[in-house]
Amino acid sequence: MTSKTALPRPKIYQAPMEGVIDHHVRKMLCAIGGIDLCVTEFVRVTNTRLPRRVFTRLCPELLHGAATAGGTPVRLQLLGGNPEAMAANAHKAVEVGASAIDLNFGCPAKSVNNSDGGACLLQSPDRLEAIVGAVRRAVPQAIPVTAKIRLGYNDRSTYLDNALAAAAGGASELAVHARAKVDGYKPPAYWACIGEIKERLDIPVIANGDIWTLEAFKRCRAVTGCEAFMFGRSLLARPDLGLQIKAFCAGENYRPMGWQQVVALLWDYYQTTREIYPSKYLGNRIKQWLAYLKLAFPEARIFFEKLKRLRMAEAIEAVFIRELQGRQRALEEIDVL
Repeated sequence: MTSKTALPRPKIYQAPMEGVIDHHVRKMLCAIGGIDLCVTEFVRVTNTRLPRRVFTRLCPELLHGAATAGGTPVRLQLLGGNPEAMAANAHKAVEVGASAIDLNFGCPAKSVNNSDGGACLLQSPDRLEAIVGAVRRAVPQAIPVTAKIRLGYNDRSTYLDNALAAAAGGASELAVHARAKVDGYKPPAYWACIGEIKERLDIPVIANGDIWTLEAFKRCRAVTGCEAFMFGRSLLARPDLGLQIKAFCAGENYRPMGWQQVVALLWDYYQTTREIYPSKYLGNRIKQWLAYLKLAFPEARIFFEKLKRLRMAEAIEAVFIRELQGRQRALEEIDVL
């Protein structure tokens, strides 16, 4: 059923999350649907030209001739503070097959900031502009060069300066996490600042930060005026959030994923990745994902408690099987009714 009051279709971006959203997670999230574009974990750039394998390790989609996750475009993200090195590695990444380059000026991690990367560069808009400009000149004009920033480093006073610097350097899009580095991930997100940036820039601006639910999306859109939105932790908490938003904007009815569907998704993820990680880390990625799912599904907390001390495959799989059998019994009971 479709309403006559459909709204403009927003673009939904998957945010980069180091050590969390890898190519396996990208593929699964994109298979669910609702995502228009993905961004990889960052490739750390120092002063050397990196070999091909570094790019394909974090973005193995490049090995298949097109950087897509099940048909969804994937942008390769670079992080570093040396304009020449960033430019050289952006050029190399395009040679390897990257169809777009994203530049990380938002990572708040201390280890990254202490190594002249991520959000620390927000302390110098001139440096930010120089990096964007060097990368823009190093790759063909047909290759988008995009950037992701926070609202500042020690405070939020420089968000317009940095946004204007990114645009002046030649960024074709700008994603803005609505907090400064000093804010970490603590609420609130300052969406109004994104709205000011959007009013000043002639390039698309993507809103990011604390868009956990459909209702939060509605508020963020109203405050920022944005037509594109980026989701990281919230997409892990609600894997079909993009579908919820797309259905709402299309005026369509949509029933969000339930816990049993989420368990099936986790089981598929476990099966996909169990041969990749050493046995002593078996199940760690599932537990990591459950930490986000607990924010949306009360059942995830109970499931995590059952799994958290388990290391052996047989024990982990037995817990999954019991949970999946519970789903099957529930379906059978529905059929009987």
